[in-house]
Amino acid sequence: MIQKQKAVVLSSGGLDSTTVMAIAENEGYELFSLSFNYGQRHAFELTAAKKVA
Repeated sequence: MIQKQKAVVLSSGGLDSTTVMAIAENEGYELFSLSFNYGQRHAFELTAAKKVA
């Protein structure tokens, strides 16, 4: 049985992290997405990150 390589993506919900996740998924990686809420003003991006993950 071939095991997938794993990838951790720090996800802001923006274009860059979403693109990285799509590329990694296309390459066959098992994805793990991390987002942090540290009181930033762009908390709406965390909502977008949840939808992408």
